[in-house]
Amino acid sequence: MYQRILIANRGEIALRIIRACRELGVESVVVHSEADRDAAYLKLADRAICIGPAPSRESYLMADRIIAAAEVANVDAIHPGYGFLAESAAFAEQCRASKIDFVGPSAESIRLLGDKASAKRLARKCRVPCVPGSGDVVEEDDEAARIAAEIGYPVMIKASAGGGGRGMRIAHNEANLRTQLRNARAEALSAFKDGRVYLEKVIEQPRHVEVQILGDRHGNYVHLWERDCSMQRRHQKIIEESPSPAIGDRVREELCKAAVRLAKAANYYSAATVEFLVDRKENFYFIEVNTRIQVEHPVTELVTGTDLIKWQIRIAANQKLSLRQRDIVQQGCAIEARINAEDPENGFRPCPGRIETFRAPGGPGVRWDSHVHAGYVIPPYYDSLIGKLIVHQPTRDEAIACMRRALAEFEIGPIKTTIPLHREIFGHNAFISGQIDTSFIERTW
Repeated sequence: MYQRILIANRGEIALRIIRACRELGVESVVVHSEADRDAAYLKLADRAICIGPAPSRESYLMADRIIAAAEVANVDAIHPGYGFLAESAAFAEQCRASKIDFVGPSAESIRLLGDKASAKRLARKCRVPCVPGSGDVVEEDDEAARIAAEIGYPVMIKASAGGGGRGMRIAHNEANLRTQLRNARAEALSAFKDGRVYLEKVIEQPRHVEVQILGDRHGNYVHLWERDCSMQRRHQKIIEESPSPAIGDRVREELCKAAVRLAKAANYYSAATVEFLVDRKENFYFIEVNTRIQVEHPVTELVTGTDLIKWQIRIAANQKLSLRQRDIVQQGCAIEARINAEDPENGFRPCPGRIETFRAPGGPGVRWDSHVHAGYVIPPYYDSLIGKLIVHQPTRDEAIACMRRALAEFEIGPIKTTIPLHREIFGHNAFISGQIDTSFIERTW
């Protein structure tokens, strides 16, 4: 096991990794920007190092500064968390060149699976169903128009190197397609420095279901079942749960086995999430792989009793998976609500500022993953996520009741948050009955 790990992230995920390191007997070094200098979680690490000004492009995205901090602190490995440099093949290579382990997959796997076009080619090769589409990037507008006519409108334009809903556009006819291609390429180029896009048939009112996998460097693989992430706004997840209320046991098994086949074919190690769309007839289609830990990983941890962050670290340290597939079962139901500093009544406008009133919920079956507290100032430079409220109960009905009780207890002020929206969602008959899809928020709110 490592002696010392550097955490190249901030906020709740940095705190989550600090805690995992402490339980493994590993020292933690956390980097921070000037905006996060007074963050309380820094005091729980063994060492904190400032790496630059507040904007992420001058701090958390500065690979050279992070590597320099790692060398100064004499660490064995770097854990990137999620976001920032977590899915950067170039950063993984820099770590390797500096003889520092990257707590994640190889640079080769990140490139193969992080690029959606190459990931789909591999998926087809190992018999994982894919959404009908271009099969590869489309360079010319005329070619895109021909493919769209073949598969039928509406079509989705997606950034090949993207994520988080950026570089995604829906086109309903050829004229619309040509306009949206230009917009999608421009957004993808700005966000990812890669303007390549591809086309997919739009699956009407789908569920978004993803499978958590773990693989080690010795060829061992397991899945930890699925999470349903269908409650989204503009392709950003709002609520996640496991197990999915929308699929049966046969489809669940097929879905999870397909995810493992893909991971094996990519020679993948570490934690990853294989994402699918599921239509109303329970047909599933591969869409992408996230080559990192997910924001919603606590949902899987609670239903399987598995610490995913610890396993990421063990696998990076070349330990073998001791988990066996037959022993990993879903126990009960877990649901996560992402609490963001946003105003849902005003277009989900970010609401940075000082938290003056803060009362987090508790009680049986409630977990609150967050770094914020009364007096904490939410900076305007980063993602608006405050924390994640997760509940775990024997049944879905009990989990929903527990979440409603926890949300009723929750108090954060004076800043606006998404807590009122969650209170509405968890009282909505469509959510309670499981009759939702990825466009539910737009249609309902």
